[in-house]
Amino acid sequence: MAKLRASSQERNGIMKLKSAAKKLQKRLSLVKNSSSSEYFDEFEEVNVPNDVKEGHFAVIATNSEEPKRFVVPLSYLTHPAFLRLLEQAAEEYGFGHEGALAIPCRPGMLTEKTWKIKEVKQRDEANRVRQMQTVDRKTLDDSVKLGQNMLHA
Repeated sequence: MAKLRASSQERNGIMKLKSAAKKLQKRLSLVKNSSSSEYFDEFEEVNVPNDVKEGHFAVIATNSEEPKRFVVPLSYLTHPAFLRLLEQAAEEYGFGHEGALAIPCRPGMLTEKTWKIKEVKQRDEANRVRQMQTVDRKTLDDSVKLGQNMLHA
């Protein structure tokens, strides 16, 4: 029964985390893309640092003598490795934490995680491009064969 309760609590925590990630994604994209004064009135002081490009957000690795700030793509909010870091942050700081998104890990570990996520995303994109090229070649080959068959008919 305790295991059932724990998995229910884990699911509840994951749902809260996903909800928080979606809210963060929405808020960050609205801040960057909104020219509406209504939005800025609702969130009065919205200052996005110049080094935070559109589609990115800042996080701080806090488990060292000197915390280090990183700017990462919003797409990381859907990657399992980054979601685990967000779960740790939720456990450590809760969901009501104000200010920058603090991640309870060493800067070196966050550098390694973001590098691996980037590597996986690049590999996935390369595989997707290769698959598209394969489909394009097959379609071209099929078209050539069809044309040859029509000429010989």
